[in-house]
Amino acid sequence: MRRISAAIVTGAAIAALLTACGSDKSNSDSPPVRPPMKVAALGPFVGECGHVTDDEVRDLGGLGQISQTFKNSVGCNFQGGGLDGPTVTFASYRGSPIDRERAWVTAQGRNPETIDVGGHKGFQDADQTGQICDLAVQLGDDFFEWSTYAGAFGLPSPNPCDKNRKLAELTVQRLK
Repeated sequence: MRRISAAIVTGAAIAALLTACGSDKSNSDSPPVRPPMKVAALGPFVGECGHVTDDEVRDLGGLGQISQTFKNSVGCNFQGGGLDGPTVTFASYRGSPIDRERAWVTAQGRNPETIDVGGHKGFQDADQTGQICDLAVQLGDDFFEWSTYAGAFGLPSPNPCDKNRKLAELTVQRLK
């Protein structure tokens, strides 16, 4: 009988603990578990294709002739020379951390270099072949990126990011 009484008392104690653990604390004055989410402030307007014209992209990007252009509200892609020819891409990222893009470039086995374009910090990096360059510039909580690819038959450049630098400088000069 003592064992049954002890078992009942132990069971009641466990039930009380379980009930306390599952109680609703919505009426308590305790602070929220998570801090409130940060709302990103909008940076300056970078315009369609970074305020850079098709002719400027063609000339500065070294495309020769632009064969196709794709444009939408957040980016532009310019292709020259047909299938697997050189490309220049512009992308604008609102409220997105530039460090995420830097981490992606690093994950590709590249080592991004910190840069400054018109007083705005960013990074640039070329792949080992000298055919691809990504250059990103921070604008408050936003950033934009110019990317170039020399194409399957393009000649590698000793300074593949020079093209992107000129395009990024135009974008920064024309910010609104």
